[in-house]
Amino acid sequence: MPLFIQTPRFVIRDFKPEEQDLFIDIFDDERVITHLPKRSRKELTDLFQWALKDYASGSPLGRWGIFNNGDGDFIGFCLLRIYDADPGKIELGYALHQKYWGKGIASDMAQIMVAQGFMHTNASELVAVTTLGNIGSQKVLLKAGMTRMDNFVRDGEELAFFRMERQ
Repeated sequence: MPLFIQTPRFVIRDFKPEEQDLFIDIFDDERVITHLPKRSRKELTDLFQWALKDYASGSPLGRWGIFNNGDGDFIGFCLLRIYDADPGKIELGYALHQKYWGKGIASDMAQIMVAQGFMHTNASELVAVTTLGNIGSQKVLLKAGMTRMDNFVRDGEELAFFRMERQ
């Protein structure tokens, strides 16, 4: 299912094949990837290619680019995917370039993606995880209506866990 959502400030849309480097390059910023899983360039290329295949398959899940409405600048990406710890749940994730932090874009995007997740899947619950030090993302998830739950450990790292049930 192609995704195109426009707000007064940004657009969330399917990536185009020629935007692969935009997606991969965000992972070159050490401050951005502090709170993301470490991946090789090959793994990132594979993730991008899988996103393109998700679009072609009509899946309501996937990775999408976030672009500035004014100048088309690449802001970052967001995703909805099956939550690996419980396939009945959908996980929200995202990353933004530093220059877009603290501007309310992540909060607006998260609210939009929560609505997308519930409108276009039959998931009973949306979840999100952050590193304990990612206070900004924790605030974003709370503003999106998610509830902070007990921390949990994944791959040896304690993480903050958020959830929202379908209403």
